Amino acid sequence: MIALLQRVAEASVSVAGETVAAIGPGLVVFVAVERGDAEAQAARLAERVLGYRVFSDDAGRMNRSLADTGGALLAVPQFTLAADTASGTRPSLSRAADPALGARLFEHFVACARAAGASVATGRFGAHMRVRLVNDGPVTFWLSVPPRGE
Repeated sequence: MIALLQRVAEASVSVAGETVAAIGPGLVVFVAVERGDAEAQAARLAERVLGYRVFSDDAGRMNRSLADTGGALLAVPQFTLAADTASGTRPSLSRAADPALGARLFEHFVACARAAGASVATGRFGAHMRVRLVNDGPVTFWLSVPPRGE
């Protein structure tokens, strides 16, 4: 599984002109499920996202995690992160999981984050979404948990 996380001052997701999720300070995490992923990858990715130290401590160093700060998490499903862009001018999406598995593991990622105590808002799986965010820093990181067997 793949997560592109951005530290934000605020963010929201709308579908068909309706805001379906919004957060204040915290993280926006775009999540992609790859072929071969399972619940273990979703749980591990949630653990990494919540524990990743991207927030400043009193000395101004990135030493605090979302779990430490109590900030919110906005999880947005984004299968295009699994694209193979190694050649050509059109991405291959063959590494992305099929939609049924993608939806199930995205929801498992969200459930794991909530079970760990995070305040989680979500985009809508399979919908055309408009994501607005104010990147704080800017701070953006790519995290991944390899599929089974890799």
